[in-house]
Formats: sequence, structure tokens, C-alpha cells
Amino acid sequence: MSERPPRPSTIMRQWQMLRLIPQAPRTITVAELHDKLKAIDFSIGKRTIQRDLLDLAEIFPLTNPVDSKPFGWCWMENAARMDMPGLSTPAALTLALMEQQLRHSLPPSTLDSMQPYFSAARQTLNATNERAHAPAWLDKIRAIAPMQRLLAPVIDEACQRNVYEALMQNRQLKLSYKKRDADAAVSYDAVHPLAIVQRGQLIYLVCLFAEYSDVRTLVLHRVQQAEILYLPARKKEGFDVDAYIASGAMGIREGEPLRLEAVFARRSGEHLYETPLSADQQLRECADGSLHLSATVPSTRELQWWLLGLGDGVEVLAPAALREQMKTTIASMASRYAA
Repeated sequence: MSERPPRPSTIMRQWQMLRLIPQAPRTITVAELHDKLKAIDFSIGKRTIQRDLLDLAEIFPLTNPVDSKPFGWCWMENAARMDMPGLSTPAALTLALMEQQLRHSLPPSTLDSMQPYFSAARQTLNATNERAHAPAWLDKIRAIAPMQRLLAPVIDEACQRNVYEALMQNRQLKLSYKKRDADAAVSYDAVHPLAIVQRGQLIYLVCLFAEYSDVRTLVLHRVQQAEILYLPARKKEGFDVDAYIASGAMGIREGEPLRLEAVFARRSGEHLYETPLSADQQLRECADGSLHLSATVPSTRELQWWLLGLGDGVEVLAPAALREQMKTTIASMASRYAA
């Protein structure tokens, strides 16, 4: 072997080769290794792979049986297979993206246990050849909300940890909670966690209070103290978090679902062909090129904000109460800008 210390990218490549080589009697050819390595961003020639195999065979119990057809390499039949701790490039990329996108969605205990894997993923991506595509992916992909970006509020880490742990263990919580306009915090002595929902930059605890049956939401950054109680949390019969979200509850619901009818300027409404408002949406083109929409949607403040955000690109026709509310809001806005 060469006296020159191997580069990190070389070590990572050889690590992956050892993982790809099967146990005898199965074998893998140089061409197959070449294709598999190329698929995980190690673009090297077959001659380099042949040299690597010869070098690795001096250290590890690898062999190339002369009677194998096609000619290939394998771990010796009675050799103890190594559990290689290295990560493949795709696995490292997946873990890096998971850390980036799900940091606030994972329970803290899970996040703690994942830290060694996140660290290994960073090391793998740092050691991979600079010309590889996968490490660069982290600098080329972002998830953004389709709205004005707001800064996330500060959440007490200890409170978040206890809330998430109680949810995982199905245990009750005692919370000290300060409402936005309140001078002092209030105490909720028996909180039964049902789910965690992240909406934009805010994280909500969906829960039940004491013996009440109505589902409530608490914003996590307003929790000032959280104590896990040694009491089982109560469940709500038939509760489904997806159905709860679909009902419009997280959009600050203001009533029963409504049948929205509106006319959109083409520039404002044509995206609804690809991203409809509801499963029963009907969208037809009018003679003047505008789009007439009819859809059953939750009655939420979020719906109103969205419609107002489209400005003169939309006119609400029905229901009458929503149309009147839009007129009142627009008139109020006009008076503010009249001066």
C-alpha cells in the first residue's frame, strides 16, 4: 500500500466498498461496484476500484474466487462480517435534511439520541469528494412558507422537552401559561396532550383541559413552566389530528365550513388548477378570461387573510356574510389610506 496517508474521501469510498461487498459464495464484480459507487457520488475509474480491492484484501478477509462467474469479489466464507459504522452518502444527506427540517418536530429525547447520527452525517458529507453532488444538495434546497417569513419565537427548551415527553408517554402535564395580553401566568393543573402541530413558525400543543371534552390549543412559546405528572393522559374518543387540521381548527376557525364562490383575475387564480382549495372545487373560465370558483372550505381567519392578500385579484360572491365582512374590511383599509 502507499505510504502516503489516504485522504478522507478515499477512506469513505473504501468504507462504502466494504459495505457493498457480499459474503461468499455471492460475489460482486468491479463493474457492479463501479456502478454502485457512482450512484452514491463516488465517481472513480474501474482501475482505482481494482487497486482499492487489492489494498483492502491485504487488511480484510476479502477474496476473489477464480471459479466465480462472472469474476468478482466477496468476504471469505467464514469471515466475521464487520458492522461498518460509516454512512452512505444518500443516508448522510437524508439525515442532514432531517435535522434541518424536523428539528422542532422531533421529541427532544429522540433528537438527543439522533445527535451521534447527525454528527456522523456531517462528517460523511464533509469527507466526500468536493466534486460530488450530494453534499452540495444541502446548499441547493430550501423549504419556505408561501407567506411573509416571520422570526420564530423563543421557546423554553426545558418546557418543550417536558411537553414532548408527556405526549410520548401519554402522561398529564401541569402548565404555567402566560397568554399574550395577560399580566401574569395562569396555571393549568391537568392538561392532557393529544398532538403537536407546527404551523409556520409557531408550535401548538393540542390538548384537553381537566375533565372538559372540547379540544384546545396552546402556543408552546407561552408555556413558562411544564411539569410531567405521574398520571395517565385522557384520550378524546375518535380524535384524529389530520381531521382536526382539515377542519380548519388550526386556521383559527370561526364557524362551520362554508361554500365559497368567488371570481378571480386569471393572474390571481390560475394556480388553483394545480393547487385546489378543496376536493370538491369547481373552477371554470368566464368569457372575460376571469375564473369562477366554487369550493367548500373551512371558515377561518386564514381564509380571510388569504383573500384579502389577493387584493383586487378576487371578488367574493358568496356567502353573503363573508362578502359583507370583506367589504367592511376593505372600506376600513381605504379610510386609513385616504389621508
